[in-house]
Amino acid sequence: MESRLRLNDLWLTAQRGGETLEILKGVSLEVADGECVGVVGESGSGKTMTLRAVMGLLPPETTLHGTIAVGGHQVAGLSGDALRRFRREEVGMVFQDPHAAINPVRRIRDFLTEPYRRQSRAARRAASAHAAEVLAECGISDPARVLDLHPHQLSGGMLQRVMIASVLMQRPRLILADEPTTALDVTTQSTVVALLDRVRGETESSMVFVSHDIELVAAICDRIVVMHEGSLIERLTPAQLYSGEIAQPYTKGLLECRPSLTERRRRLPTLPQASTDGEPSYA
Repeated sequence: MESRLRLNDLWLTAQRGGETLEILKGVSLEVADGECVGVVGESGSGKTMTLRAVMGLLPPETTLHGTIAVGGHQVAGLSGDALRRFRREEVGMVFQDPHAAINPVRRIRDFLTEPYRRQSRAARRAASAHAAEVLAECGISDPARVLDLHPHQLSGGMLQRVMIASVLMQRPRLILADEPTTALDVTTQSTVVALLDRVRGETESSMVFVSHDIELVAAICDRIVVMHEGSLIERLTPAQLYSGEIAQPYTKGLLECRPSLTERRRRLPTLPQASTDGEPSYA
């Protein structure tokens, strides 16, 4: 099967106070056409920075080594018009915090129709009509009104739907979802995840889904990779996860840190801190 995304030996470093920090350490990952791969790990493990490397959204003080290919084309190092074209046509990203990702002083209409802004007036009108249709597909009941609102006038769940609508507008071959349900309530989380999964099916896109929640990832992804301290330490399928075919104690710790509806514990276990060689400790 053809690869939609291929990361080969990514190393990412940053300078802080004269010290070199290693953020990514030899990350290699392949996502096939139409495949959904979940990336799990605790905060600071490198999940978001991996997605930002693909998008070309790294901070200026960082240095990236390795190769990034989308659809067989090298994209690491793109800049200017080539980078804007790549972001517009090849890849769509759903950010963790939509309030921080959408310009707060522009209307939702501007956000969704930005690629059409320099085209003819007829094309802009058609883009607005299409945006209203896409918002309706994303479960927004009054899309015409929402198009004229500013981001602060929408709830977190509504704004995350707008983010997903922006991906549906461009219909990219690759979707990057960076913890899109973190700030949402449980009911809205399930709605957003179902919507993302439906969008991926309708557009026949590949998707990289980043989350802290390993069971959520297992429910919607074809494969799971586990990140720890900037490295990919384990790769497994949902079936292997559920059957207990887990090699790394760190991965077992991620599972055990989830609250249980059937088992009572005084405290949840903490993850191994120094290395992945030890079993999870209990505070």
